[in-house]
Amino acid sequence: MVIREWRGRASQAKADAYPAHFRNVVLPELRGMPGFLGAYLTRRELNGNIEFLVLTRWRSIDAIQDFARGDIEEAVVEPDAVAALVEFDATVQHYEVIEDARVAG
Repeated sequence: MVIREWRGRASQAKADAYPAHFRNVVLPELRGMPGFLGAYLTRRELNGNIEFLVLTRWRSIDAIQDFARGDIEEAVVEPDAVAALVEFDATVQHYEVIEDARVAG
């Protein structure tokens, strides 16, 4: 399994716009991708803005390649997401999962 990590930042005034985009646009698209295993959307206050951390779980790098359709290190950021954010990472990081210790329930 591979974790793909990306971050974006929104103003306090638009703090709800990116989560809405994520739920209504990003997740439905991801759920249709072969090899997609799940996602986490997290948030924190940072320097007067809201920072979102998106962690997606994938079966393999090949599955990520199919999603990214090009350079897998380049972030996939749709125009509606860009409009909701004041800044975002142009690149992503990938981590190979070596231990999965989730608790059922």
